[in-house]
Amino acid sequence: MDFLNQYFLDNTIKSYLLVLGIIVLLYLFKKFVSQSIANILYYPVKLFWKDINRKQFVSLLLKPLGWFILVCVALFTISRLNYPQFLDFKIYKFSFDKILEKTAVLIFVFSFIRLCLSIVDFISLILTKKASLTLSRSDDQMVVFFQNLLKAFIIILGILLALKIGFNQDISYLLTSLSIVGAAVALSAKESLENLIASFIIFLDKPFYVGDVVKVNAITGVVETIGLRSTRIRTTDKTLVTVPNKQMVDSVVDNLSFRTGRRVEMKLELSEKTVAETAQKLTGKIQNLITSQFANDITSATAFISDFNKNGITIIVEYFTPNISIPEFNTLRQNISAALIQLINDEQIQFAVSSNSITIVPGGNDNLPSNKPII
Repeated sequence: MDFLNQYFLDNTIKSYLLVLGIIVLLYLFKKFVSQSIANILYYPVKLFWKDINRKQFVSLLLKPLGWFILVCVALFTISRLNYPQFLDFKIYKFSFDKILEKTAVLIFVFSFIRLCLSIVDFISLILTKKASLTLSRSDDQMVVFFQNLLKAFIIILGILLALKIGFNQDISYLLTSLSIVGAAVALSAKESLENLIASFIIFLDKPFYVGDVVKVNAITGVVETIGLRSTRIRTTDKTLVTVPNKQMVDSVVDNLSFRTGRRVEMKLELSEKTVAETAQKLTGKIQNLITSQFANDITSATAFISDFNKNGITIIVEYFTPNISIPEFNTLRQNISAALIQLINDEQIQFAVSSNSITIVPGGNDNLPSNKPII
């Protein structure tokens, strides 16, 4: 026992073993301790959010809460030890004990900020579940937007805390300095600032939501995320395109998800031998076929003669469908086209044929008649 009372670096060996034992013991049971605390915190949280799942709540807070508790206990127990005299030296005019103290503060602030970010993720998860129960998609977009905004605010607050607590900097003076520097940075980072402002415009104006199919600057795809700087769109080629929010605000955005229906236009070019009466009757039969056979799949249909010239007669077939999915739309369009092909075949209507005949008149061969073309 006398060995434990011996001094080493201004502290007894017993003190070192006690501090090390506490840290190691807490590290081994870190998961159990943090899970127990998370389960205790679950009950008051349950009073506000009744649909919350205990497993999700514990899993989100388990790891950051465990490390935060370990850091707090480790810093507290180590602070009970006497500072060794032989470590009393300076590095670049800073005493080593102050460097250790500031490092400990930074570790504490980092673990605390990490815990706060996990709490934000937990709250966002709850709000996302509640938003999914409503028909409106604006609340889903609002949750993601404020989640990113709140995380950015917490990170900035953590940096200010580290400067204040860790380096004893005057935050008010620092904020004044940052406002001056910020003005210069804003001028140099004008585009980033414009994208940030554009994200607020998108959130307030709501031209599109996450999950909408949009077309902007020849890019068509599904909006996956709307961030503080850019919007990510999954194209039909399954690639992910990142578009700055400023372009999403300044450009013409065609929100295909807001369309009330889909339009199809077909151009039928009949032979010049088709008489006007036959072409006119054909338009009526086409319109009657579409409206009768596909009455449940379309909203309106028209067929009319739009033009005629030396090459033939042009009939325009136009019909509208509800806002159905692309696979359903393609299937319906195929069925209507097949029905029109069958109708034209039954009526024995000929399409216009673009053909050119080249006539070569023989000159040197007397055996061929002069009025008979070779080709």
